[in-house]
Amino acid sequence: MQGVVKVYDPLTREGIIVTDTDRTEYVLSVHALDGSLFRLLRQGQRVVFDLDESGHAMQVRTGAEPDMGLPTAQI
Repeated sequence: MQGVVKVYDPLTREGIIVTDTDRTEYVLSVHALDGSLFRLLRQGQRVVFDLDESGHAMQVRTGAEPDMGLPTAQI
């Protein structure tokens, strides 16, 4: 899924991501940045993420999902 960081607190590691497609809000798992290039997130930052079994945003990373019809660089 792709979305934008709505809020993020680096002290508690809590936050919310809003999806681009339907504006659904997902709570970040406290482990969402484990193994990620990100050390913290900022409001308005665009991210790609997965959902865990409980519906929390997990595995936050950069990039764009090709199935959303986003423009890609032509080489």
